[in-house]
Amino acid sequence: MSRPPRAVLFDLDGTLVDSAPDLCNAVNRVVVDLGHAPVPLARLREVVSKGGRAMLAAALPQLSDDERAPLLAPFLAHYAQALAVDSLVFEGVSDLLAGLESRGLRWGIVTNKPEALARGVVEGFGWSQRSAVLIGGDTLPRHKPDPDQLLLACDQMGLAPSDVIYVGDDLRDVQAARAAGMVSVAALWGYREPHDDPATWGADHGFANARDLLSAPGLLPP
Repeated sequence: MSRPPRAVLFDLDGTLVDSAPDLCNAVNRVVVDLGHAPVPLARLREVVSKGGRAMLAAALPQLSDDERAPLLAPFLAHYAQALAVDSLVFEGVSDLLAGLESRGLRWGIVTNKPEALARGVVEGFGWSQRSAVLIGGDTLPRHKPDPDQLLLACDQMGLAPSDVIYVGDDLRDVQAARAAGMVSVAALWGYREPHDDPATWGADHGFANARDLLSAPGLLPP
């Protein structure tokens, strides 16, 4: 980045918010309705960033993709009823967001979660007035790893992509940032499956705690 960034965009699940508990609760309502035993949170946590279909696949591996497809709608309906009940912000996130604001930087959210659900989470954490922009997975026809969402966020903020950093915990986040021409940061504190190796993602930076972004040399203005 040739000049200091003017904004930071974030993925939501696995980056800002540990939403796995509420998502697991919603999955288990579907699972129990089918007559199966509830699934442990640990089984679902590592696939949260991959979306609802991946969570249902982890919870119900004995079903085929076609058999699981009709379960996505009830899962989302259950989740919509309890978006920010047991979810928590990750360690260091509150300090990071406050630090960005104190340095005059705007921040926003670009997620593959459906926009209405994402707005519910953002409202639940009191971020509606603080987040400069919110782009969901259904805001546009294409979503991450395509760059369209990130480019729309820049357009809405009136910024060039080169003035923006994108932070996310999944390979698709890094791919989208690179395609958009942004500096990419891998959120190493987020959700990953055992075979995922962030070192191979090609991110410009990677941090184990959100707070570390504030002190990374040359990344943010002082």
